[in-house]
Amino acid sequence: MLIVAYIGFGNSVTHYHLPYVEEKKDTIKVKYIYRREEDRIGDTERETWYPNYIFTSNINEVMEDPEVNLVVINTPDAFHVDYSILALCKGKNVLCEKPFALTKTDAQKVFHLAEKNNLVAMANQNRRFDADFLTLKKVIDSGVLGELVELESHYDYFKPAIKENKKFGFLYGLAVHPLDQIISLFGTPNKVTLDCRSIDNPGLADDYYDMDLFYAQGFKATVKTSCYVKIDYPRFILHGKKGSFTMPSLGHNSNKTYKPGPILLEDTVYSESLWGNLSYVSEDGTDVHLKVPIETTNYGAIYDNLLEAIENKQPKIVKNEEVLAVLDIIEQGTIIAKEAVK
Repeated sequence: MLIVAYIGFGNSVTHYHLPYVEEKKDTIKVKYIYRREEDRIGDTERETWYPNYIFTSNINEVMEDPEVNLVVINTPDAFHVDYSILALCKGKNVLCEKPFALTKTDAQKVFHLAEKNNLVAMANQNRRFDADFLTLKKVIDSGVLGELVELESHYDYFKPAIKENKKFGFLYGLAVHPLDQIISLFGTPNKVTLDCRSIDNPGLADDYYDMDLFYAQGFKATVKTSCYVKIDYPRFILHGKKGSFTMPSLGHNSNKTYKPGPILLEDTVYSESLWGNLSYVSEDGTDVHLKVPIETTNYGAIYDNLLEAIENKQPKIVKNEEVLAVLDIIEQGTIIAKEAVK
């Protein structure tokens, strides 16, 4: 059984972890949520929503508890590595939010420490289990498109002139997800070309990227985000030698409204207008046009795998080399974004 302590209590924990963990009470128990004292000032009402958890500002209480065997780190990015190392040194397995680290070198240090201590350290790349991505994967796995030629992954906004936050950046905050999705499907690319810059904050932030990942047999995957897309644009566009597939955008999680209280899992019903569009030539030469129903988001799959990895030594679903490949690309992109103003 996983006995879990969360470090941090932001939206990631309340929206993308606890609703799925609460569904797995036979295999997972949440014991602690650690919050810094300054973070609790004026924000303790939310703690009452979870009466079965221990809320604490004493990190030693968490780390010295022998019952805790998994620490989930949901702090600001700069603290991911420090808390990961602390937990591993205390004999705890680690699940760390994206980005796993800010540099490839630091990520390697964490992985080496976990291996040395015979523990599991894994990145929480939960977007592999988004409904739209799972629908794309279903189409790819079906093989009806034949040899793949090109895939575009878009996560776009219309937010002109973002200037209020000089540390604003998409590479570490957003690109880490679609890059991981591509690498989880196709592995580390043979070559990468990067256009990373800021439209509104030159030299201060990266609010635009267009990254091409090249693979064998001429296949290319493009990962792109812009703040200047006013029309609805497909989330995924996939072309193969036998046909094409488009996946509409299902909207941004940040646009959703939530009522006070713990977030509960609910079945999301998508209108057919949001289903995927598949068109291909069948084996007998017939043109086939289909609407593809949307799969179900399942962030709990990360925990299912962790349980197997920790208790039965099964392979991690998010491999070390995949995390390192993503960070390598993001580091290169950050350098290019800074150089774009020179």
